[in-house]
Amino acid sequence: MVEATSRVARKPVVVPANVEVDIQGQQISVKGPKGSDSYTVHEWVDVRRDEDAVRFAPRREGRQENAMAGTMRALLNNIVVGVTDGFQRKLVIKGVGYRAQMQGSSLKLTLGFSHDVNHPVPEDIQIECPSQTEVVVKGSSKQRVGQVAAEIRAYRPPEPYKGKGVRYENEEIIMKEAKKK
Repeated sequence: MVEATSRVARKPVVVPANVEVDIQGQQISVKGPKGSDSYTVHEWVDVRRDEDAVRFAPRREGRQENAMAGTMRALLNNIVVGVTDGFQRKLVIKGVGYRAQMQGSSLKLTLGFSHDVNHPVPEDIQIECPSQTEVVVKGSSKQRVGQVAAEIRAYRPPEPYKGKGVRYENEEIIMKEAKKK
């Protein structure tokens, strides 16, 4: 095991008291109050468990090995944060007549098409509609929350002339000027 030169890999992942981390070789599984998740650590990376922290280091010298150690550390940190606090992504719908509402286990979107769009909600994700123009996607996996939010946004991305469509909460849309006479 070599000392990591990656700034990310040098920081240990602190494991809270209500989270269980089980390391079996290169397989790491994490259980917490909001769910459980697991992943396999890359073969270039060594994993060590201290009392209340997990440390990552590359097995040999090299730029790619250091980068991989930092990546594996970031993935475990995201899983620990996900099973304790969870992740959420907020979408805002802009446009006349555009709205969203939950209908059973699917999200019904009215986005100016000739039909309503029904997006099925995956089992590990929760979707809320606090108002007709807001959609909040929540879950314990950062990747899954981002993927579902991106799928919903892809139905009607914001257009650059009037800004109508589905956008992330703090997304900046660069507006274009309309055609002049």
